[in-house]
Amino acid sequence: KLPLTVEEILNFGESNRELFIKSSTYSIISITITEMGLTISWIFSSDPKSISFSVVYQESEDTPLDQCKVLIPMTRCNSHKETIRGQVKVRNAGIYTLIFDNTFSRFISKRVFYHLAVERPVIYDGSDFP
Repeated sequence: KLPLTVEEILNFGESNRELFIKSSTYSIISITITEMGLTISWIFSSDPKSISFSVVYQESEDTPLDQCKVLIPMTRCNSHKETIRGQVKVRNAGIYTLIFDNTFSRFISKRVFYHLAVERPVIYDGSDFP
């Protein structure tokens, strides 16, 4: 489990991070968001084979798992063949969790190379208008 804040993700820069996910297990990256309107985006690839990926939203740490909202259902990704990109718009403050699932693999551990970004919306205030 890897909890992150928006500030920590903004400090990632352009570097890629790496997760090692053993066979029959999964890893999660939890991002605690306090401001609305942000966009969380990700890019990832896996080695040596595919990985399953999902995004869920939880209002708070106390929210029971069965009340979490699935934003992106668990999907098996051919991320060993192509880079997977995606994003989710933050509509509510809370915990956004990215799940990299390798539970379907009985023998093969995977490495996931990922990059996260958080973008704030550009708010046009008209100040540059003559």
